[in-house]
Amino acid sequence: MPLVQQDLTREKAKDYRNVVLIQIIIVVFGLTLSGPLLEDSKSEVSKLIITVFSVFGTVYTYLLCDLLRNFTQNKWLLRIIFTLLAVTITIGVLAEFPYYQVIEVTNRKALLLTVHGMLFPIEMTVIAFAIRDIFAGGYLSPAKLWGAAGVYLMVGISFGSLYDLLTIIEPGGLGATVELGFPNYSECVTFSFCILGGIDAGLEPVKLIRNLSVLESVWGTLYAMLIIGRLLGLPRVEDKLQGNA
Repeated sequence: MPLVQQDLTREKAKDYRNVVLIQIIIVVFGLTLSGPLLEDSKSEVSKLIITVFSVFGTVYTYLLCDLLRNFTQNKWLLRIIFTLLAVTITIGVLAEFPYYQVIEVTNRKALLLTVHGMLFPIEMTVIAFAIRDIFAGGYLSPAKLWGAAGVYLMVGISFGSLYDLLTIIEPGGLGATVELGFPNYSECVTFSFCILGGIDAGLEPVKLIRNLSVLESVWGTLYAMLIIGRLLGLPRVEDKLQGNA
């Protein structure tokens, strides 16, 4: 493998790894610290949790943009996605900052719809590029392993965004009445990973969300089967290097 190609592969593996690590932080801490948000989103503890996760969310969106640079050289696409993410996150964080409101929002529901309406298609775009990258090439590499984990977690987070979007449109659609904003998003992400993990979330959502959750569950199972079969069947990249030596 040429030196330049090795450097690109290492950079991609690093970008995948960074995304996975921040995903784990968001998911694990989001699931374990959601209690105060559901009890009282205005408490000091909840405000601190929201602030911390706003930082993690901002870092995560930046890492998605950084990862996307590995998949395409289309500068216009990269600029458009980066601009949309930057504007969306900036407005969302400033409007939802728990300690004081930087931006006055007259229609909070419209703001939340706009934020998640932009985030979900961008997440799907990154997922599509990542899946194509994982299944391309004929050798097993650390980048493919990190990428497989990243896509799986990304799907859980992105479906959480989709469920949040739908429950903003139809409050209570998840089968529970939760305050819109971070509390509702946290509950939607929890529901999403319950579906991916084959765990009963104990909720009775509306028909649309129920049907989408079935699709998510089927996709998760199918993805696991395909990715295991694909990666286990590939020779290691080290074998290629030894063959060229």
